[in-house]
Amino acid sequence: MTIENIIWFIPLAPILAFFLIVLLTNRTKWLSHTIAILAALISAALTFYVIYDVASEGHLAEQVIISMLKWFPTGDSWFTISVLVDPLTLATLFFVSITILMIFIYSVGYHNFGAPKGDHDRPGLQPHGATLTDAHGHKHRVMSIEPMYSRFFAFFGLFAFGMYLLVTTGNLLILFVGWEIMGLCSYLLIGFWYAKPSARAAAIKAFLTTRIADVLMLLGIAYLYFATGTLNFHEIFVPEVLEQLALEPALNGFLGLSIAGLIGILIIFGTIGKSAQFPLHVWLPDAMEGPTPVSAMIHAATMVSAGVYLVIRFFPLLSAGWEGHGLTPPMTLMAFIGAFTAILSATIAIAQNDVKRVLAYSTISQLGFMIAALGIGGYVAATFHLVTHAFFKALLFLGSGSVIHGVEHGVFHTGEHLDPQDMYNMGGLRRKMPITFWTFLIGGFALAGFPILTAGFWSKDEILAEAYFHSHWPIFITLAVAALITAFYTMRQITLTFLGEPRTKAADHAHESHWTMTLPLVILAVFSLAVGWLGIPEEFPLLGGLLPNLAHEVGGALPEPPEAIPFSVWPLLTSLVVSLGGLTLGWLVYRNVKAGQPDPLAKPLGPLWTVLKNKYYFDELYDFLFIRPAHWMAEDFAIWMDENVIDGILHGIASIGPALGSFFRNYIDKPIVNGFGDWIADTTRKIGVGLRVIQTGRVQQYMVMALVSLVAFGIIFYLLLVQ
Repeated sequence: MTIENIIWFIPLAPILAFFLIVLLTNRTKWLSHTIAILAALISAALTFYVIYDVASEGHLAEQVIISMLKWFPTGDSWFTISVLVDPLTLATLFFVSITILMIFIYSVGYHNFGAPKGDHDRPGLQPHGATLTDAHGHKHRVMSIEPMYSRFFAFFGLFAFGMYLLVTTGNLLILFVGWEIMGLCSYLLIGFWYAKPSARAAAIKAFLTTRIADVLMLLGIAYLYFATGTLNFHEIFVPEVLEQLALEPALNGFLGLSIAGLIGILIIFGTIGKSAQFPLHVWLPDAMEGPTPVSAMIHAATMVSAGVYLVIRFFPLLSAGWEGHGLTPPMTLMAFIGAFTAILSATIAIAQNDVKRVLAYSTISQLGFMIAALGIGGYVAATFHLVTHAFFKALLFLGSGSVIHGVEHGVFHTGEHLDPQDMYNMGGLRRKMPITFWTFLIGGFALAGFPILTAGFWSKDEILAEAYFHSHWPIFITLAVAALITAFYTMRQITLTFLGEPRTKAADHAHESHWTMTLPLVILAVFSLAVGWLGIPEEFPLLGGLLPNLAHEVGGALPEPPEAIPFSVWPLLTSLVVSLGGLTLGWLVYRNVKAGQPDPLAKPLGPLWTVLKNKYYFDELYDFLFIRPAHWMAEDFAIWMDENVIDGILHGIASIGPALGSFFRNYIDKPIVNGFGDWIADTTRKIGVGLRVIQTGRVQQYMVMALVSLVAFGIIFYLLLVQ
């Protein structure tokens, strides 16, 4: 089988798993998760085989594989679909396949060896009285397996299929199909525990928010097909087509944009929704209502990564006409949106106490780094950070799930009533959950950009270097401050969760998670360290050139690959200062927090702390501007319209009927129709009355009348003849 054919099979395994679980194995839970994990393993194996095969042929930047199939006829031609494998595809498949497999494995432990819960936490679950002995010899009662267990893994398979389809396709329409499949799966999985009102509300919020962006994106796709007659990447991303799109004005000079500019902005809106950028960022924190593996899938392996992948894939179009100076309108929009989102979300994360919600705002902020990097032309830096972020963010979310399970076990044993996701109910977990602690520490340090050792340092430093080298000072300063805040709230999270002494009895009774949960953490921790070393600049002191710089191979996907920026010590020093400074400051502020103590920043920040705690009141603002008017339109205004306008029109029409009937009856029917009929009847009656006198019934009278008539006619006839 050729490599081209193998690529077609990469998305096939997860979709087959979906149908097998839904149709055949949904009642056999162990078989359902086995099929799902096997499918993820097959896709990962095929991915690594493709990477190995392509890499063995030489430089990745020189390898582009395209395989096309006819889909449906369009007149004299065919609409074709294709798969495209280039360095960007391989880089994305690399982190997608690994993170998906790890999340699938983790999910088995999450559902089977999680903490006991009441039915108010997981609707439909009831304890069945069985006991489980953990690695520390502790016995505790466990829950029945999640009643929708098989459905969970079926949805996960469909989710993975959508992402694999999006990454491997070489056609924008098929990419949009995978895009919408993931939108559906996010709705189904965020609201997986649909009996909880908050989960239902979060699912609807995510679905509707992303649909707003997807409509604009679909308009861009339609306009692109109208302008070029194709949606195949290899036919669009050629210099001649890109130059034509960049020079030709859009829609009679709409806003002074070129065709490329307008299409690019519409496509960027798709990413703003899918990757939760300002102003459509509000859905992602609420997505934490779903099970923790869902959060990891959305934040690391699929959903939000797909949004950034889209603009990376379409960077040749977004930058058409750029030529290294004077940012294009789409790039300007990305630079502003990305930098603003990065600093906005980082400040919100400071004031959040929910261990998963902190990570959610962290994701929004890190995606802002990537979008801002693309806005200033940092194609390679954005792609590199997308890869590293996927590993350490998957690690952090899965680690947070392990922490929550540990505290929930403590809640079950102690009977305390507390929120197991509130970091102020934790503390001291480094001794209770050592594997989770060390892996979470690695993920947190990677997020904070801890120097040299972690992947996050190299990718984030690359973004700062791009902004510094091209003199985009507002972007550079904004992202540097955001990186400082990131390191601060990361250390705040680590300190409140793992360091110090337990602040609750539940935290004191927590213990390590099952190996099916900790093994993926260890593997992801390795990647969170090592994958960044593949992007060490060749000019970097001592370390440069020790490993191949595969990060810059991704630039080969562009029609004109970018040149590597020269090494500079200033962005490096900035990275060191903001990372180490933020981590140190976070530890100093939160190292001595005691049970019941308010947040150390609450008093110094005063009203600003309240604003940050309430997320700048974006939810309240959107509720006032959009949700309440929508409800008013759907309820009060609709009722008023129905009763006063629609019913009024119908009643008005109904009242016209009797009036017209009366008019026709009095002026048409009676005097004309009935009058004419009555006249004919009266005339006939009068004639009858007049003729009735000669109808006596006497034969003699009739004979006399006949004789008289005969004489009269004879006289008349004679007179006529004589004349």
